[in-house]
Amino acid sequence: MIPITKIQHSKISSLDFNNIPFGKVFSDHMFYAEYENGAWHNMEIRPLENLSVHPSNLAWHYGQSIFEGMKATKHQDGSPMLMRPEMHIKRMNASAARMCMPDFPEDVFLEAVEKLVTLEVDWIPPAKGSALYLRPLMFAADEFIGVRPSDKYIYIIMALPVGPYYAKPLKLKAEDVYIRAADGGTGEAKTAGNYAGSLFPWKLAQEQGFDQIMWLDGKNKKNVQEAGTMNIFFVIDGKVITPATTGSILKGITRDSAIQLLRKEGYTVEEREISIDEVTAASKDGSLHEIFGTGTAAVVISVSDFNYKGQNYSLDVDTYKVAPFIKECVDGLRDGSKPDSFNWIKKLDATLATI
Repeated sequence: MIPITKIQHSKISSLDFNNIPFGKVFSDHMFYAEYENGAWHNMEIRPLENLSVHPSNLAWHYGQSIFEGMKATKHQDGSPMLMRPEMHIKRMNASAARMCMPDFPEDVFLEAVEKLVTLEVDWIPPAKGSALYLRPLMFAADEFIGVRPSDKYIYIIMALPVGPYYAKPLKLKAEDVYIRAADGGTGEAKTAGNYAGSLFPWKLAQEQGFDQIMWLDGKNKKNVQEAGTMNIFFVIDGKVITPATTGSILKGITRDSAIQLLRKEGYTVEEREISIDEVTAASKDGSLHEIFGTGTAAVVISVSDFNYKGQNYSLDVDTYKVAPFIKECVDGLRDGSKPDSFNWIKKLDATLATI
């Protein structure tokens, strides 16, 4: 059982629910745990606070840091809800294995998330498309300078009220110089270094007028992998195509949900290699109907333009059917207005935070 220490004075009165910048506003509490001597200890929910970390913290020097992203929303009856929470701890433990870090117990994770969300239920924004974003984080805690796995770790879950991640359809640059990941690397893990390495090419793309990057494979720079921090989908000649997750592409949970929803609706979905040449050819002959990204933060976002080797290709997002269908399904599941035929949604007991 996870103990709870509540804050004396909540900050929620200062929150403008109509103006929530993504990633900058935090709720009152966090989950905290420490790993030492082969086991997790000191697990509790307590007021969000700064951490005291030694300058030799191993994560800062050698990058042992992983995270997750998930959302809590409200049912139409006011109950807090989670969507596929068990998938997030499974993926986080897969990231931990790749980064030579310990598993976190699935049952403890689920209890921690459920208690934290019910404790912070008033922080869940009511507006459609908004949510309480949850950020589980694990990082090395050894005070040591030397390349080896840490013996100690800290595990935290923070909560952030957020609005929509993107305000408009995206313009992508197909990146043919820099890469996000390569076969045999850490592309499939949600580890901090993957995102650090993407910042410079993303900055260059923004300076050229693009919102995000369409990443190509690390070997030949031909096969499409992801779009910014999202999985990517193409609708070509009536088929929905998304790159297969073969080790260098993140196994997106929203991606998996989209595939299952589409197949249930009768769409043909192909998980396979898709080259940038195939995409540009389909754009030229008119068979490319949609491009969109999926992710926990973005949910589903349409792509209006992409550019490859200086040539721009445009799409009419007003004609899109697949991307809006998935977004409507996911949003409907998250507010209880759509039937949960996959049993993905977990409604939470409001008394959990008092136990």
